[in-house]
Amino acid sequence: MNLDTKTMSSEQEEENFSFTEIKLPTYQKLINGNHFPSIITSKKTLNLSDFINTIQQQKPWLESLVHMNGALLLRGFPVYTASDFNQVVEAFGYDELPYVGGAAPRTNIIGRVFTANESPPDQKIHFHHEMAQVPEYPSKLFFYCEEEPGDGGETPIVLSHVIYEKMKVRFPEFVEKLDRDGLIYTRILGSEDDPSSPIGRGWQSTFLTKDKRIAEERAARLGTKLEWMEDGVKSVMGPIPAIKYDKTRGRKIWFNSMVAAYTGWKDGRNDPVKAVTFGDGTPLPSDVIHECLKLLEEECVAIPWQKGDVLLVDNLAVLHSRRQFNPPRRILASLCK
Repeated sequence: MNLDTKTMSSEQEEENFSFTEIKLPTYQKLINGNHFPSIITSKKTLNLSDFINTIQQQKPWLESLVHMNGALLLRGFPVYTASDFNQVVEAFGYDELPYVGGAAPRTNIIGRVFTANESPPDQKIHFHHEMAQVPEYPSKLFFYCEEEPGDGGETPIVLSHVIYEKMKVRFPEFVEKLDRDGLIYTRILGSEDDPSSPIGRGWQSTFLTKDKRIAEERAARLGTKLEWMEDGVKSVMGPIPAIKYDKTRGRKIWFNSMVAAYTGWKDGRNDPVKAVTFGDGTPLPSDVIHECLKLLEEECVAIPWQKGDVLLVDNLAVLHSRRQFNPPRRILASLCK
């Protein structure tokens, strides 16, 4: 693979003595003069301790890349295990966000490291902002490739403000209603996790309790209503905003899980068409949802995973998804406040 080193000033070269920014023209998008995502590698061989120290020393520069471009891929560094990845996450200094209210089945591996969505490899996970269906969502996401996919299995990413701007031009009335009314998300949960479903997290692990009363209290803090059923519970979240304003960048973003819910929240308990509606309860127009899905695919970037890759995503700037794959594939994740 051809890697073109980005030209840096002598001051930057001296300051970032172990890191260098590279380009993968085949995969990156050039947006407003910036390459999406930023990709960093090492100018010399580093051990894990050197890598951690350099992250801590160069954090302002790394964060500036994330702020400017929305996502940062760290490639070619000595991150060999989940424990190594945990140390990398800790080096950035972000507080951990407990995974309360999310739909995906996940397993804690070590420290603040979890599996990414454990749904079967033949299921595609459509674009979404992480935990956009609850009021308490992560600001940053880390992904780590512990084992490369046999085939496929990319984690496509797309800039949220680009989707908002293009949808507003194509479907102005729809976007106006979405901005005004928001969305309601509805999901039926069993008591136990269902690893065969992309939204198979049971209510006990969703709310970190086996006590229905405590679950109701925790759901209420998330603005979620629980309706108990014979073999599970219906959770209703919303109305909740589907378009937000990113104050740090001064622009509106497509902050929702609308397409993911409408096209992918399907299992033995859930009908995806009923999983998400406008905030006033009216159905979403199927044709617009599928046009939005096409737009997301057209605008996304999907860089094939390599073992040891660490991807840092700004959850207020970028939507992500997961493509189908042939095993093996093991991607780990960590959520940050």
